[in-house]
Amino acid sequence: MLKIEGLSKKYEGNVVLDKIDLEINKGDVIGIIGPSGTGKSTLLRSINMLEKPEEGRILIDDLSLEFPLNRVDRKKVFEFRSKTGMVFQRFNLLKHKTALQNVMEGLITVQKKSKLEAEQLALTALEQVGVAEWRNHYPKHLSGGQQQRVAIARTLVMRPDVILLDEPTSALDPELISEVLKVIKEIADKGYTMLLVSHEMNFIRKVSNRVIFLDGGHIVEDGSPREVFKQPKNERTIQFLQKMNILAEHEEDYVI
Repeated sequence: MLKIEGLSKKYEGNVVLDKIDLEINKGDVIGIIGPSGTGKSTLLRSINMLEKPEEGRILIDDLSLEFPLNRVDRKKVFEFRSKTGMVFQRFNLLKHKTALQNVMEGLITVQKKSKLEAEQLALTALEQVGVAEWRNHYPKHLSGGQQQRVAIARTLVMRPDVILLDEPTSALDPELISEVLKVIKEIADKGYTMLLVSHEMNFIRKVSNRVIFLDGGHIVEDGSPREVFKQPKNERTIQFLQKMNILAEHEEDYVI
């Protein structure tokens, strides 16, 4: 469904992604872990075309983009973005629009749906993430957890093929994290294809069917949650998990 071949990205001469190869099947929920600054967010942003890699290729179904891009690729970039949905750390809601209007925005401006149809679809999406009762509230009147759930609804309503979540709980107070993780788990259980970057290791372990450890712009570990968290093969993965106190977890913690 989604295939990445030889993807490379540099910032001011520093290699952030170094010839990444990755194949993702429909319905996969892939947790991406690793130290800060190792290219996790850049990988998601490259798939969403918010970053432009210098080398490689990305394929979604029968749509393909090769890098570096040229002028004729602009239409393809738009098509790629329509197949992916991004949930950011900082919500990125429009401050002057209500929760309902925020979710309706893409349906009207991108998909050209009528206001009535957009409103019905947006309300359904807000109900799905448990914030329909706050549909007429502006972002400043919502908690961080509520804002992030609105942001997730905004992504879901566009019906993307792949949902990309970049540290979706990192900007939240600890007591609000669980409500957002619950929504993400419910979405994953419905068969959505997802790539999730997070430092919530226990959640990654429980929600993912596959975990990738990224370090220095390379995928150094790739396997099931049990394989990566319980029996990692790469020494760098072992060091990282030991620092996170993950390898000492008990077997029963793997039961969802």
